Amino acid sequence: MKITRIGSQAKRMKPMSEIFARLRNGETIHFDDPEFHKLRDASFDTRKLLLQLNQSADPEQIRVLLSQITGTEIDPSSAIFPPFHINYGKHTKIGKNVFINFDCVFLGFGGITIDDGVFIAPKVSLLTEGHPLSPEKRHSLTLAPIHIQRNAWIGANATIMQGVTIGENAVVAAGAVVTKDVPGNTVVGGIPAKFFKAIS
Repeated sequence: MKITRIGSQAKRMKPMSEIFARLRNGETIHFDDPEFHKLRDASFDTRKLLLQLNQSADPEQIRVLLSQITGTEIDPSSAIFPPFHINYGKHTKIGKNVFINFDCVFLGFGGITIDDGVFIAPKVSLLTEGHPLSPEKRHSLTLAPIHIQRNAWIGANATIMQGVTIGENAVVAAGAVVTKDVPGNTVVGGIPAKFFKAIS
């Protein structure tokens, strides 16, 4: 498998389109926006790299491909087990000593930050994207970032919704749906996730 290092790839990258800056600012993007097609194009470009990543069993190849997907160098101390699913990675930042287990889903246009030491169990979904409730506006895209702070542990099949911060050392129980910020050093679980106990 031929893999292009991130440094050489960066030299060929075009300047960021205005729509991606607007995404990072949390702007709602309407379906009839003249630049909306660029989001789909970027997702298909990500998909090409993701297909290679998900067919690899080599940790170094996986790390290099994930670096290309995110546009930042992934530290060798971090690991991801394919299959992995992400629609756009340039707004995703992954720290050191991070472990992402099998079959996770990241919808990343709104921005995902994963700090050092985070554990993410199988089938976790991080969803920074949503749609307005109104049927007339539902094809628009709403965005808010997700931040998983240092040493947090996200249990299997948990879903973290847009705009949520998971605090330092917090634990999200398996199967939880988290719609609000989780304080550090706490355990939450359920649908929607609620406080269970503090971590001493």
